[in-house]
Amino acid sequence: MDALTRLHRSLAGGDDEELQEESILGDTEDLCSLSPLQRIYAFAACLVAGLALMILSFIVFARPIKFAVMFTFGNMLAVGSTAFVMGPQKQLRMMFDPVRLYATAIYVGCVVLALIFALWLHDKLLTLIAVICEICALFWYSLSYIPFARRMVSDLMVKLCDTEL
Repeated sequence: MDALTRLHRSLAGGDDEELQEESILGDTEDLCSLSPLQRIYAFAACLVAGLALMILSFIVFARPIKFAVMFTFGNMLAVGSTAFVMGPQKQLRMMFDPVRLYATAIYVGCVVLALIFALWLHDKLLTLIAVICEICALFWYSLSYIPFARRMVSDLMVKLCDTEL
């Protein structure tokens, strides 16, 4: 038994097989034959590859179409990397949770629009606008995982943009 499984069992409260089946690891055991350590490695590899693509995309920033394609695929790799940790089904459930539904829809829409503008229309201005909206949507989506973060950012923006003294 590996260390992650022992830790999980101790936190779950024993060696009960029912508890293991109801756990996060138990949900994905049937779907994926990767061990918990292999899932961590796959998560890290996807995350690093996604971040590398996003960083390298700034090298071709002068060519907005190449930039948008590299940045968007890197972004999708980084976001999708968490599917190895929690499983794709749970990740989709969390993404389409009512708290995150609008942020997810806007993020996915901006990803699709950025790829359409870059690959099909070849419009540099629309591609850059879509990428900027994609970054903002991903930021807002990420804030939904931090308690009260969206409210704090909203209040801060109201105070910064308030023109009345």
